This record gives sequence, structure tokens and C-alpha cells, in this order.
Amino acid sequence: MKKVELDKISSVTKNLNLGYHEEVTRRVSTEMGTVLAAQILQDKSVYNELELPSGRLSKLKKDDIIAVALGGRAGLKGFAGHLPKSLKADDVIHLLNLGGVAGVCTSANVQEVGEPLRIRVLGGIAREGKLLNINQAKLFEPVYDMKNDIPLILTTGASMDAGKTTVAAEIIKTLSRIGMKLAGAKVTGVGTLRDLYKMEDYGVYESVSFIDSGMPSTANVDEKLLVGICKGALDHLAKGNPDAIMVEFGDGIMGRYGVMSILKDPQIQKNVRLHIGCAREPVGAIKLAELCRDIGVPLDILSGPVTDNEVGKEIIKEATGLMTYNAFSPRNDWLDLVIARWAV
Repeated sequence: MKKVELDKISSVTKNLNLGYHEEVTRRVSTEMGTVLAAQILQDKSVYNELELPSGRLSKLKKDDIIAVALGGRAGLKGFAGHLPKSLKADDVIHLLNLGGVAGVCTSANVQEVGEPLRIRVLGGIAREGKLLNINQAKLFEPVYDMKNDIPLILTTGASMDAGKTTVAAEIIKTLSRIGMKLAGAKVTGVGTLRDLYKMEDYGVYESVSFIDSGMPSTANVDEKLLVGICKGALDHLAKGNPDAIMVEFGDGIMGRYGVMSILKDPQIQKNVRLHIGCAREPVGAIKLAELCRDIGVPLDILSGPVTDNEVGKEIIKEATGLMTYNAFSPRNDWLDLVIARWAV
């Protein structure tokens, strides 16, 4: 066991409250959530930042020593990767996302993000001789029989980068300004804090994500466990008695992060009061509306880049009959739905 001086601490480890001087053991594990000290092996000009627990992005440089957590990623853009099958000190793995999730990269969108940063494992970060894992500091446990009936507002995307966070923020701002008390949850994706911080900036009084259940990522996680994590987050937030919980899904409905399994759950469906779909173009918007209708949680509103001008709005109206909402030129006609449904 020896001391290591960390240059940067990743946001995925936030609940452990790591310091910049921690003990490191050469004994490591391949378990999801294992916290490692690692050395950056190269400089990059793109996708070369680490999100800190504060939410600030810090540039990574060759030879920086950082704290990361093992996990997977399965995005359509950026990197895809999985947990290493075996691991020991001095092995080289990859940084898979801005939040500090590390693993073995199997695919990369090189044109946009370049090759993944290679990192050398120095060892596992330990306290009192025990290897740290982010699941040792979780805020809630999975719940399989949800007890609360707090109304849910869902933002579901046809794909990544469909405008979900932007729309969620505008909806939160408007509802907060008319006096609603809102909480927020991000229940799928790969671990970062920026979406939660944006929710808080726009008005939610408390927010949690799957990170707070001890999971660095929901990529290819068992569906039953994932639904349990979502329900655990909602029961946790319900203790504050919000008027509604804004639920955002990382990735699209057909991705590998488990969005569909949560949307299909009857207890989740029962609590939904407003469902907003986001898409980049008309085909994605129309298919998203069809899928959500077919699994029992129909959309109320379509938003995202597809609504950036009248052409997309007209196509959506003709094909689906749904109301449209654009976060960059918002109208408040959707508030009639909120007033009607919260008055029930």
C-alpha cells in the first residue's frame, strides 16, 4: 500500500468524497464501479476533458494521475466498451467518457472524438485496506415494488443528442416559475453530472441518477435490476414530496442503456402525467411516437431539432396529431395538459 497524489478526480466517484492524497493498492478488481488510480498516457486535442465532482470540465494532459471507476459504454456516438475480463496494476485500458468511466474500448467514432485516451492502471484506491467501489457510497437501493405515486414527466429520445436535456430544462423552468416543486432523475446512460446540474440550475430542488445507486453506467445492465434502480431513485426523491419528478433517459429508446425496459414497466406507466418525445428528424419522431404508443406510454408532445422550423412541425402534426414544442422558441400551450392532469 502506498500513497498517490491525484491530479484530477472524476465525477463518477463523487459520493466517495475522494481527496487528492489517497492510498493505492496493486490489488485490483474487474467489478463494475471499482475505483482506480490511473495515469494518462497521451495528449489529445478532442474529447480530452474530465468532469470533476463540481461539474467543471478539466483538460487532461499526458502523465496526469486521475481517479476513475470501471464501467461500460454503448453509445451510438463516441466510444463503446466493456469491463476488462482481467486486470492488474500496469495494465492499459481506456477512458470511455467525460465522467471518468473506464474500461476496454471496442469501437470509436474517430471522426468526432478521436481514439480513446489510453490510461495505465496504477492500482485500486483503498481505505483501511479495502478496495473502493462507488457502490459503497450509494444513496439508495433498487426497489422492485415502488411505493410512491408522485406524478412523472418523462423526456424520451429517438436517439442520443435529440434535445432531451434542453427540453427538460425549459419545462422545469416554466413549471418552477408557476410554483411547482420539482425533483429530477436521470435513470439511464453513462455517468456524468452535467445533466443533473442543468436540472438544478433550472429549478429542481433535488436530483439523483443511477450513479447514486452505485452504478457508473447502465449499458447492458440486467433489465430487472435497471428497473429497480429507476424505482429506487423515484422512491428516494418522493421523500421530499415533490409535485412531480422530471425523468430523463440517457440514450434513445432503442439503445443499449435500458430505456425501453423502464418505459414498459406498469408501475412507472401508472405515474406518468406528461410524456415528451425528442427527435432529430421526422422519421425518428414518428417511429418514437409509434413505439411509445405500442408499449403503453404514449407521447403527449414531440420536441427536439425536428421542431426547429415549420416543416418538421407540419410533418409531425400530419403524421401523429401530436402537439410540438421547441425549446428555443417555446410556447406555453402545453401547460393546459399540466393544469388538467394535475387537477385530477
